[in-house]
Amino acid sequence: MAKPRRRQAGEGGISEYMTKAGPRFLIKFTAQRADGTKRVVLKRGFKTRKDAAAALRAEVRKTDVGEWVEPSKQRLDAYLAEWIQGQRLSPATLASYRKNIRLHVDPHLGAQPVARLTGPAVDAWMRRLEESGRADGQGGLSPRTVRYVFTILRSALSDAVKQGRLSVNPTDRSTPPSPSEARPPEMQAWTAAELGRFLGWAEAYDRDFAMGWRLLAATGMRRGEALALRWRDVDLDAGRLAVRRSVGVVKTKGAGEQLVEGPTKRGQSRVVDLDAGTVAALRAYRAARGLLALDLVRDSALVLSNSDGTHRHPERFSRRFTGQVVQARKALGEERLPMIRLHDLRHTHATLLLADGVPVKVVSERLGHASATITLTVYQHVHPGMGRQAADRFAALLEG
Repeated sequence: MAKPRRRQAGEGGISEYMTKAGPRFLIKFTAQRADGTKRVVLKRGFKTRKDAAAALRAEVRKTDVGEWVEPSKQRLDAYLAEWIQGQRLSPATLASYRKNIRLHVDPHLGAQPVARLTGPAVDAWMRRLEESGRADGQGGLSPRTVRYVFTILRSALSDAVKQGRLSVNPTDRSTPPSPSEARPPEMQAWTAAELGRFLGWAEAYDRDFAMGWRLLAATGMRRGEALALRWRDVDLDAGRLAVRRSVGVVKTKGAGEQLVEGPTKRGQSRVVDLDAGTVAALRAYRAARGLLALDLVRDSALVLSNSDGTHRHPERFSRRFTGQVVQARKALGEERLPMIRLHDLRHTHATLLLADGVPVKVVSERLGHASATITLTVYQHVHPGMGRQAADRFAALLEG
């Protein structure tokens, strides 16, 4: 049997050593650090000389082309704390990232050195979150939440690769919940009759909040966009409004919460045309608000503000809507008004327009989507009966 060829300088070396489990092999090579100094690297535990030789070739190739990364001894929790400080994100998104790292990453993976994190370890972590990841101890997290937390970790470790702290991203070798598994809860939409029924009831029950419900249903605005709308953004003569900003809740551990205005979800403004009925309702609403205080109708004033002119709390606004839907169902009959969430008014707006044949691009622009493709993907459902209408219309075309 021929002896292994003696390696040349710079090729590294392989040595055999004994363990209780039998012979093992180690590799030894010289690598250059980022500061230009060199160090000798040892890696142990290879079961065969062939495995050791393959690993050695890979490491030497990395050193030759400048891809070798010195393993970091920094813990993951320390790295994530450093990483989050450098992110250019909205206050609400930063607060969400910090909360999820604190609750779902650090307790499970925080003590791990960044360089020793593996794909299987990430997979095991996600399975634990699905089984028992709730912070209150009441079971596991939804696939949607697990995928969201995974994307935070993936982004952080991708930056570690860019910065030369890791040679590969271990999340590239893991399997998070799929997009279909992480699909958001199914949205509900009212029919035109159901929406009209509710708005009529709300106008009689609470005219102040009824304006908010009508505005959301008539424009498809997001909750935060409506609550950040100011009178200077509304042109009643032209029958349109400009969506320029959004308000959200930023919660910080130990510091409570605050309402923060920022750009829209896409960071872009858009103009939305208003129907005559909504314009008339806004005129009457502004006149009524002016009787309370002139400050409430100045150009800089919020359209849907509290009585003191401050922002309405987005989460309380949603809860108020839910409470009013419950009351309306009691008054009108539960079978005549399905239960929906506040965000479903946006869904209702899009669904009614699409069902009436309004072009997808027009609906997409009203909603502020990045493209019509997103609109088609999100609003691909149909109301009961819409399929039958399409079939009947096709038959009518054939019959001439």
